[in-house]
Formats: sequence, structure tokens, C-alpha cells
Amino acid sequence: MLLPYVDRNLTLTGYSGADQTRISQRVAEQLKLRFVNVDLQLEARLEMSIDRFRSRFGEARLKTLESELMSEVLLNRSALLQVNGETLLRADYAKQLAATGPVICLTVSLGAALRRLHMAMGARYHDPGERALAIGQLRRERAAQGREGIEELDVTNLSQNEIVEALVTQWTWLVMQ
Repeated sequence: MLLPYVDRNLTLTGYSGADQTRISQRVAEQLKLRFVNVDLQLEARLEMSIDRFRSRFGEARLKTLESELMSEVLLNRSALLQVNGETLLRADYAKQLAATGPVICLTVSLGAALRRLHMAMGARYHDPGERALAIGQLRRERAAQGREGIEELDVTNLSQNEIVEALVTQWTWLVMQ
């Protein structure tokens, strides 16, 4: 059973560039939805970056804490939920989130993603450790591409304003079906 229109969530995943969070916030503002960034909430609980926590305490401990957070995230209504692709595909989260509203994966060509990464990182891109962390994040963001039940929006050649407009349009179309 579908939720009433006013209670539906929009779940965003994928990669749009360095300003991904700002784009999601702008979409949430336009759609009058609360904004929930799962990675930022998880890092706040961990009191360190996800990659650093994973290297110190292991993947199993990270998944346990992520699962606890996702149990809370799934209770949200009338929210824009920003979830990385890797998290989205664990357990049954994609299916559970799709039951609360559309799940849209922002996609860009791999070349465009690497160019945007290079531009955003500047000189840090040449540090192998920094670059490895950034590419790990890119991999997590791209994990949901091509999955059943997840809508895709190619933003390779779109400006931030065009991405926001396209997301608002796609969300409106999807929830009106």
C-alpha cells in the first residue's frame, strides 16, 4: 500500500559531485521535505569518518552501527533521505525505502565523476591515501546504479540548478503515478 502523498519520502543516492549534499538540501527545501543525510548522521555517531572507523574497527562493527541507524531512518516520513549506494543495497533497505517513496540514483559517466573528484580535491588528489578514500566514497555512491526498483537520473552534463530542477520534476512525476 502506498503512503499518502504528503507522507512520502524521496531517497537519493548516487553521485552528483562535490556539492551533492547542497543539491539534496535544495531539493528538500523546494519539495518542503525534511533533509536527512545518513552518512553525516553515521559519522556523527561514530565521531570519525566512515573510512577511518572501518579501518580501525572493521566492517562488521560498522555494519552493526549502520543497521541501528537505518532502523531509525526507515521511520522517517515527508523527508528527503540521502543514502549512499552501498548502504542502500544492504539488508533490504532499498525495498523498504521504496515503500515510502521514490528512490532515485544520480548517475554520471565514470570520466565525469573522476574529473569532478579531481577538481574538488585539488592538490589532495595527488596524495594516494586521500585519493583512495575519495575513490572509496565514489564506489559507495555508485553502488546502486542499474538496480531494479531504483530510478536513475543522468546528471553528467547538468548544472546544479538543472539537477535540482530535474529531481523536483522527476519526484513529482513519480509520486503522482
